[in-house]
Amino acid sequence: MAMTCLLGRSSSLRTRGVSSLLATTSIVLWVCQAPSASAQRMVKKIESRCPLGYVDTLNGKCSTLGMKTHTVQAIDGRSCPSGWLDVGGGYCRKQ
Repeated sequence: MAMTCLLGRSSSLRTRGVSSLLATTSIVLWVCQAPSASAQRMVKKIESRCPLGYVDTLNGKCSTLGMKTHTVQAIDGRSCPSGWLDVGGGYCRKQ
């Protein structure tokens, strides 16, 4: 009888460990995602000025102040891909 209790307990611990591992893995993958183009009201200030349509919030970020949402992506010194417009501040906006 004592052996069956131990078997049930280790199975429960194993299930708990696996679910904990899955939860941790999901969080890590979500946090470490590569930055992609998405509609953003707030973007990180990359250069000395903010992109066109954004206002400097004086905390290292630029905001549209909720007026509009733009789909932007950082260009890291490269030219904008086709279908995108250079809006300054190190960003391109989808046309």
